[in-house]
Amino acid sequence: MRYIRKRLLIYILTFFFAVTLDWAILRFMPGDPVQAMLSRAGVIAAQAMEALRGYFIRAFGLDLPLWQQYVNFWRALFKGDFGVSVYLFPKPVSQVLLEAVPYTVALLVPAILLSWLVGNKFGAFAARRKILDSTLLPVGYFLTATPYMWLGLLMAWGLGIALRWFPSGGAYGFGIMPEASLRFALSLVRHWFLPFLSLFLVMFGGWAIGMRNMIIYELEADYSQYLESLGVPRKLIRKYAFRNAMLPQITGLALQLGVIAAGAIATEVAFSYPGIGLLLFQAIQNQDYFLVQGCFLFIIFGVLLGNLLVDIICLVVDPRIRRGTVSE
Repeated sequence: MRYIRKRLLIYILTFFFAVTLDWAILRFMPGDPVQAMLSRAGVIAAQAMEALRGYFIRAFGLDLPLWQQYVNFWRALFKGDFGVSVYLFPKPVSQVLLEAVPYTVALLVPAILLSWLVGNKFGAFAARRKILDSTLLPVGYFLTATPYMWLGLLMAWGLGIALRWFPSGGAYGFGIMPEASLRFALSLVRHWFLPFLSLFLVMFGGWAIGMRNMIIYELEADYSQYLESLGVPRKLIRKYAFRNAMLPQITGLALQLGVIAAGAIATEVAFSYPGIGLLLFQAIQNQDYFLVQGCFLFIIFGVLLGNLLVDIICLVVDPRIRRGTVSE
């Protein structure tokens, strides 16, 4: 069990330092979030403005020493209190996040899982077909090198504005109210498809290229050559090669989670999709400390949770890790 304890300790320390960095960066950034909030209120007398500014600074706890702000931050965090949004005052940050999280989860989870599954299967299949292999390489390299936002903007213009096949932005139609109806569900799917497709295509190219290279490496390994010399069916050898090639792909999934989260932010901004990415962009524009903290906390938690799940999967599928765990 030493392996599990060691990994949990690493995740706890990573969470602590990542959250501390999240808190510290915002406090040392230039700008005044309270002043930015009051400036949206219109023309106010200077004396009234100063009184309001002092009130909100005290209300947000920004008049306290930094060390006390830091301690209060952790106390509130363990209570599930992320503070009050400056940009959307007086809405609590937790409520704002709960409204945006379902959109991001519905976008990320299918894109991650489908691109990983389809990319690995297609890459393994293409490694055995010269025609597919000759077309997979350039297409795969092009897709995996394509910036998420650039592809999103291109698809929004081509499929949304030029051809009018799909909506170019938003989460559902402007004339539709959120309700449990088929019309609303179809509108959600139509607005969801282009952001999903842009994420899927970029990730698909990377997984396909990675699996193609791993399959070729495994088929040329000594054990594959030895099995072939013994007369083992080629299909069985490919099965063993695919299983061995999957282990680095599972590990690579953990490393890609942070990049995927960043890609979701760019994609949501490109499509004005009301998830965590667009919310974070708006919070930064409006210097909303508490909302930015909440968005980054969601991203930190999501990346760490994803890595933990991948570690558990590696523990299940890789016998070397299991043997090392038992022996320790």
